[in-house]
Amino acid sequence: MKKIKEIVNKNLTGKKVLLLFVLTNLIYAIMLIVTIPKTMMFSNGMRLLDMMPTGYDSKYVNALFEKLGVSGREAYLYNQIPVDMIYPFLFGISYCLLIAYFLKKINKLNSIFFYLCFLPIIAGIADYLENFGIINMLNNYPNLSQISMDATSVFSIVKSMSTAIYFIALIITLLLFGFKLAKARKTSANNV
Repeated sequence: MKKIKEIVNKNLTGKKVLLLFVLTNLIYAIMLIVTIPKTMMFSNGMRLLDMMPTGYDSKYVNALFEKLGVSGREAYLYNQIPVDMIYPFLFGISYCLLIAYFLKKINKLNSIFFYLCFLPIIAGIADYLENFGIINMLNNYPNLSQISMDATSVFSIVKSMSTAIYFIALIITLLLFGFKLAKARKTSANNV
């Protein structure tokens, strides 16, 4: 754990955190604006599996893959998934450093709150496992196993839950940082 804290601390410069944050969200924007809509053109309004935070059942998976057809499944496999193989790594690293940066600003990085830095990494790992499950299902359709559909759905849920908990923690951290800044400004204004 000490080694991980050292690595995180070593990378907590504002420029590095900002650069990773911008790069991560640029990749996310490409998915939202280009690859997801391109794939969803074939789905007739059905959401893609990686866009379903509460998971899905085998009936939905089969209906989606049937609706996508060969061209849609190829768009999913060769357009959406490759970009989504970059995003989890960037999300895990940049959002880990982002919350660590603000935890350090409020003097909570060397406390139990450091473990919040692992939430985006857990989400990123779950996203990779979800992607591998989707790749497996796309390559094996229509011969899908119940185990692969169920496991992939679980990874989607874990990704969504850890992401949601992370953003709640980040918002609270940012609020505490804001309160600290406001208090510091009030104190310095009173001293003038």
